[in-house]
Amino acid sequence: MILIAGPCVIESEKNVFKIAKSLQNYHQDERFDFYFKASYDKANRTSLESYRGPGLDEGLKLLQKVKDDFGYKLLTDIHESSQVQAVSEVVDIMQIPAFLCRQTDLLVAAAKTDAVINIKKGQFMNPNDMRYSVLKVLKSRGCDEVGFENAKKHGVLLTERGSSFGYGNLVVDMRALPIMREFAPVIFDATHSVQMPGSGGGTTGGDSAMVPYLSKAAAAVGVDGFFFETHFDPSIALSDGPNMLKLDKLKTLSETLLKIQEVV
Repeated sequence: MILIAGPCVIESEKNVFKIAKSLQNYHQDERFDFYFKASYDKANRTSLESYRGPGLDEGLKLLQKVKDDFGYKLLTDIHESSQVQAVSEVVDIMQIPAFLCRQTDLLVAAAKTDAVINIKKGQFMNPNDMRYSVLKVLKSRGCDEVGFENAKKHGVLLTERGSSFGYGNLVVDMRALPIMREFAPVIFDATHSVQMPGSGGGTTGGDSAMVPYLSKAAAAVGVDGFFFETHFDPSIALSDGPNMLKLDKLKTLSETLLKIQEVV
């Protein structure tokens, strides 16, 4: 089972390493294909005043240090084509943010690297239409046919993170998981799926209590992995705190998800 976990954004070297150290068991557990996640820049925050991160140069230095010290494979977001080359030299998975999932230049630039490309489904997207984003990457890597096995071979993932339901709310249509799994391996982003965009008065709210329920439902439907933003104290997190999963709750939940996957 692919397991992607870590803080939303790099808050400080101290906090990042504290979280990274708490995730060592998953890296050492052969049942998981573990990736540490943290963003060097959150370029899509609601408010101009919201914390974005240390930026590209300093952020990549810290991510490289995490890789060197813990041996983790890494995932981080990219927002512009100009960032692709530098980021690809450090991380193993480059993530295309949901709002940018149709951004052709970004997808093609990312595809020209050796990194795995994880495309998050836009909150506004029909899951069937994610085949075209996958195909942009596949064609740039010399493959003309979309499909699960081709995407797996050429390093393309899709991530479900909920769909807009009116204003300030997201819902997860579980039908999207098998639909998108026809095109690529699918990751379920449990913590972003419980966001409440814009509900915090210039910030994004959320309901982390729903994370276990949606995760277990996704495991029952059938996915290839899970994405959890985690923190030792979500109440002080500088980004996405209301929807984060506290680190000490990840162990029990991940064990449950493994058991469900064995059944299905």
